[in-house]
Amino acid sequence: MDNNRKRELIGGGLLFGTAILALIFANSSMLETYVNILNMPFSISFGETSLIKPLTLWINDGLMALFFLLIGLEVKREFLEGDLSKLSQVALPAIGAIGGMIVPALIYTLFNYHDGIHMQGWAIPVATDIAFVLGVLALLGPRVPRALRAFLLALAIFDDIGAIIVIAIFYTAQLSLSSLGLAFLCLLGLFILNRMKVRVLTPYILLGILMWFFVLKSGVHATLAGVALGLMIPHRGKEDSTASPMLRLEHNLQPWIAYFVVPVFAFSNAGLSFAGNTWADLLNPITMGVGLGLILGKQIGVFMFVAVAIKLGFAQMLRGTNWTMLYAGATLCGLGFTMSLFIASLAFQDVNISYFDASKMGILVGSLISGLLSYYLLRRTTHNVMPN
Repeated sequence: MDNNRKRELIGGGLLFGTAILALIFANSSMLETYVNILNMPFSISFGETSLIKPLTLWINDGLMALFFLLIGLEVKREFLEGDLSKLSQVALPAIGAIGGMIVPALIYTLFNYHDGIHMQGWAIPVATDIAFVLGVLALLGPRVPRALRAFLLALAIFDDIGAIIVIAIFYTAQLSLSSLGLAFLCLLGLFILNRMKVRVLTPYILLGILMWFFVLKSGVHATLAGVALGLMIPHRGKEDSTASPMLRLEHNLQPWIAYFVVPVFAFSNAGLSFAGNTWADLLNPITMGVGLGLILGKQIGVFMFVAVAIKLGFAQMLRGTNWTMLYAGATLCGLGFTMSLFIASLAFQDVNISYFDASKMGILVGSLISGLLSYYLLRRTTHNVMPN
């Protein structure tokens, strides 16, 4: 097994393991300790300006900014030299991602249109968890056709782009124009560094941290600063060197994100106490909307939009695959764990904790069923495929 697949497998395992650990803490005598740790206040100050937040928000606003920084770097690399660098490679995963966002949102709306507060969670089931997708693909190894693997990873990237746009538009608090203006000046500084062909990462990182601080104070979600920083990191190295600052930073970040940031986020957000819950709680409209949005909405949306695009000639069938493999791949997109939890926290954590718990229930059930179903279908449909 190569290093990339080994990291993907270990990262997926850690993500799953920390989520299980969070559930154990939340349903044992350690619940109070778990809650107290997450609510422990921490502060940072810049001159007379200070930020005081509980640990869980530092994780969601701070550590997850590094996760979004990696997304920004990966998106830029894929469009410059990867699977999305040619127009012919972009159409099918982009169309699949659009379907995989529209149909889950519609299913959620079907269950929750009657309640305006419930509707704040409409975007929870639209996201695909790239870490879990990579983990399942790593488990299956070379039996998954290279074209199908590239399609699923590209679709997950488009899915991330869509989720970032949704967060920026629909989950932004009241804006502070002064802080937003200072954040824009930092972004302008990053752009100037890029155009001046500065290849040392330190000034980018320092300006990026400052931009993150001002974005956090502005009301726009701070993780978007990570995406903006990633897009501003230069791709090309010096003329006498093949080293790319963007690739170097991406390479250095990947193990930290896979082995630390995402597992810590899962541990702090996946804890759901089942005390007092009954099977009837699965029928909560938020839980149903999120769960069925992931289980049914994702696979139906991705497969239907992709099938129509192929039949109408907008895109071609993936080489070395068939319709059953394509459908099996679509089921994998129902793994929405990390980004879905993140959007759920934005939608409900400060509104109604019971709504947040209901959405977590839907995410856990929906992602678990989607993961098991996709693994079974992919293993069945690719068993005769020659290794790549």
